[in-house]
Amino acid sequence: MKNILIVFTGGTFSMRIDEKTNSAVSYFHGEELLEMIPQAKEFANISVYEFGKYPGPHITPELMLELSKKIKEFISRAHIDGVIVTHGTDTLEETAYFLDLTIKTDKPIVVIGAMKTSSEKDWDGPLNLLDAIHICNNTNSRGMGVLVCLNGEINAASEVTKTHTEDIETFRSLDFGSLGFVDRGRVIFNRQPNKLERIETEKINSNVDLIKVYAGMNEKFFKYSADSGVDGVVIEAMGVGNVPPPAFEGIKYIVEKNIPVVLVSRCPAGETLDIYGYPGAGKWLKKMGVIFADYLNGQKARIKLIVCLGLTKDKEKLRMLFEK
Repeated sequence: MKNILIVFTGGTFSMRIDEKTNSAVSYFHGEELLEMIPQAKEFANISVYEFGKYPGPHITPELMLELSKKIKEFISRAHIDGVIVTHGTDTLEETAYFLDLTIKTDKPIVVIGAMKTSSEKDWDGPLNLLDAIHICNNTNSRGMGVLVCLNGEINAASEVTKTHTEDIETFRSLDFGSLGFVDRGRVIFNRQPNKLERIETEKINSNVDLIKVYAGMNEKFFKYSADSGVDGVVIEAMGVGNVPPPAFEGIKYIVEKNIPVVLVSRCPAGETLDIYGYPGAGKWLKKMGVIFADYLNGQKARIKLIVCLGLTKDKEKLRMLFEK
């Protein structure tokens, strides 16, 4: 059997319902959870690392970097064949993408979570864990980058997003579809990730804002962000990459302060393009020096900029990292 390390970071996977408050709270350690899922040890030699019991919203980029370094340390060991990370679903796609960018390995890394707690009859944690073990055991999982698996669906960390607040089918790749699925222990891959990239860095810069554009928006939030000393800004623009003219003036204010600006769409799917030429549209933004982030959503583009700023603050080098 293969040797698989499970890194427990917390999230709903590790929670139960507190009877006094009737709310989900962090409770179980990794070893306790494994005892609740005894089938796991039937398919692999399992070892456990307790990273923490963090709810998803408590995860920070700094914790992501710490987790990345720890996983790199483990996965470099010859006897470790794969790593599974349990994580809160609220920030799962951000951590998974951070790991995907910063860890260079062909060994499978699978990030999972749960939408239901262990107190609920339909707790989805056990099946997600077993599916992740099957993925790690499958030779076709090598060289696929970091994978995300919930509800039997396998997605690329660089493509997946949380689409529903409660549904167990919440994690989907809206632009390209899933990579494959797990069915009763059988792992089926239909395609490879659209893009695999590695940005090796030992440090990050999380002083990056994310601003969403709305109808009638003016320059206020952009100027506030720039004047606060921010080191980078990601903007969720309308459509393929357009903003109201007053908002354009705010973005110009940021750019003139030599702060890198990355543009994504506020739409759930699709890429950013400079195909419109009216004031505030993509052509104007591109000419001004704004970096277009392809198919990335806002939260992923922010993670990538945080990682890239650990390497360089040069805007042309940043552009190459985003637009290559």
